Amino acid sequence: MFDHPDFDAHEKVLFVNDAQTGLRAIIAVHSTALGAAAGGCRLWSYAADADALTDALRLSRGMSYKNAMADLPMGGGKSVILGPVATDRREAVLEAFGRAVDTLGGQYITAEDVGVSVADMQIVARTTKHVSGLSAEAGKSGGDPSPFTARGVRVGIESAVRARLGRSELAGLSVAVQGLGHVGMYLCQELHEMGANLVVADINPARVSEAQIRFGAIGVSVDEILTQAVDVVAPCALGGTITEYAARYIRASVVAGAANNQLLTPEAGRILGERGVLYAPDYVINAGGIIMVQGEISGDNDADLIRARVDAIGPRLDAIFAKAKSDNVITNEVADSMARAKLDAARRMRARIAA
Repeated sequence: MFDHPDFDAHEKVLFVNDAQTGLRAIIAVHSTALGAAAGGCRLWSYAADADALTDALRLSRGMSYKNAMADLPMGGGKSVILGPVATDRREAVLEAFGRAVDTLGGQYITAEDVGVSVADMQIVARTTKHVSGLSAEAGKSGGDPSPFTARGVRVGIESAVRARLGRSELAGLSVAVQGLGHVGMYLCQELHEMGANLVVADINPARVSEAQIRFGAIGVSVDEILTQAVDVVAPCALGGTITEYAARYIRASVVAGAANNQLLTPEAGRILGERGVLYAPDYVINAGGIIMVQGEISGDNDADLIRARVDAIGPRLDAIFAKAKSDNVITNEVADSMARAKLDAARRMRARIAA
């Protein structure tokens, strides 16, 4: 693991094997420099166990960067449960996962991610208090963070099209949305309400049909979605879909979506930049969900206040785009540099306090 290309001085990586329930999971704590590591739990059937480790390492590092750039008092972590998990043992597996989280004594706070629901988190909460994403109270944020993530992405798309296309509104804008899970569908709703024209794709044909009915979207295949002749491509599926090959053939002027780790390699980001495609760094634009989660954890979760914090994603991206243009540097490198500087400053402060 220490030689893994995505190992980035992670503080702790816990491999969990619970023979009684069949739980197999990885909990990766990248950094606690800014506070307890926070990040969701993903349940996915990986082609190989090594892919699960890669996902956990990359996602947890991304959470450190995301929380730092959103100025949240939280570190970065992530967990993955290796699927499939049979329906009749799902409850036991989730309870066992909660016990594993609890062994970290609050160093890691979990929440829902791909393949995991609010109801699942309520089961996890039976065996650990270090969990968020539970049901919301009236007037408060909580529960499924997807609407807040989608709101942040919509705000980020507005920032990106101002910077790249000089447009002040989304009406008439064409957006290709890749992936119609919780966030992708909420994003389509946000964009539709703003007057955007949608092209969509998902591995589930029923979701495509729903988007066509609700939003007047045009459905295309998952193999065609990234190369549509649109203004914006919004990756909202799993990570790594912007490969170096895809980066060379994207026809949009902007890539701005909700998926984590959208760029498969740094070179893919460089190719986009060289071609004049503006990339909104994923862990900046998709921070709406973790902003909501942090409010739930801290108890400072008035819904209007959380929405205002999510809307600050726009100015944050404005600053990244402006710096990238003035310094002639690609946007993901600007964001990475800013995030690392914040983490390094926090580590130095912690070391001074400890001394």
